[in-house]
Formats: sequence, structure tokens, C-alpha cells
Amino acid sequence: MNNKKRCAWVPLDNPLYVQYHDEEWGVPVHDERLLFEFLVLEGAQAGLSWLTILKKRENYRAAFDHFNPQKIAQYDEKKIAELMQNSGIIRNRLKIEATVINARAFLEIQAKHNTFDSFIWNFVDGKPIVNRWKNIKEIPPKNPLSDVISKELKKKGFKFVGSTIIYSHMQATGMINDHTTDCFRFEEIIKH
Repeated sequence: MNNKKRCAWVPLDNPLYVQYHDEEWGVPVHDERLLFEFLVLEGAQAGLSWLTILKKRENYRAAFDHFNPQKIAQYDEKKIAELMQNSGIIRNRLKIEATVINARAFLEIQAKHNTFDSFIWNFVDGKPIVNRWKNIKEIPPKNPLSDVISKELKKKGFKFVGSTIIYSHMQATGMINDHTTDCFRFEEIIKH
């Protein structure tokens, strides 16, 4: 473990969390599959810790066809029942069904807007919002923009996309840089 200063929420004794913070969190994502993956994982995390989801991430990739929305949109009741037996994922019927529903809604947005990327990034005019939080106590669980995006996604049929989930999605996919200013990643991501 190096001595770099990180956001205070990162448990330094957990390499999985450190790697996620250092390599992914806050990096602008424009890959369709990865945007969908984060949307699914953030929804799956509702009511649970992010570490629980990180530990199950590879299982999710295997169980959900590597987050291919075209394949997931075709899932039927038999496939949902099979997923309910998979101990490698969160076996919550509503969350599993939401993944299928969200895959269909995701494809509809792609059809209408060419890409989900262009649709979602349009909310921030195509560039990350850079916050300058000094400590994690300043970081909100949601904001007016996540409220707007959440309402828009719900109108389009998405499930498990409340404002807090969407704010987390925005942080994870780099739409918002919420690394604290003392974190080594804050400046690195701005230069990204």
C-alpha cells in the first residue's frame, strides 16, 4: 500500500476498495456497457454496502451476460428464477426484475438518442461537474441534478433509480468529481 492521500471513505485495509477508488471511481465513463453495469450495480446496492457489491461484481458479470443489455432485455421468467438461485448475486426478485426492465429502457434510450452515453452526459453538458469538497461530511447523498435525472429515468420506465442511486452513479461514472480536494485522485481526474 502506498502512502498517497485518499478520500476518507476508502478502507485502506481493503485492496478491492482501494483499487476501485484509485482506478475507477470518478473517472468519466463513456462506454455503453460500463454505464449500464454501473446502473445495475448501483441499483443492486440499494440498502447494502458498496463493498458487498464490489465483492460480487464478477459474479454479476457472469450471471448477467457481462451486462449486455440486448441479452438481458430478453430474459424471461425461467431466467429470473435461475438468477434467484444464484448465491453469487443479490437474490432480490425486485432488483433482478429491475435489471431486465432497465435493460429494455436502456435500449429504448439508445434507439432514441443513438447512445445512452449522449443521453446521460447531456445532463452535465458533456463534461464532469467538479466539486471541491474538503472532507466527506460535505458530500451530499443526492443533489437537485440527481433528482432531475432520477425523475427522467423513472418516466422512461427505469426501476431502482432514486436520486441517491443516481447521485452514486454520477460519482462512479465521473459525471461528478467528488474526490475530496486532498485526495491524490482529485487532480488526476481533472487532468484525465
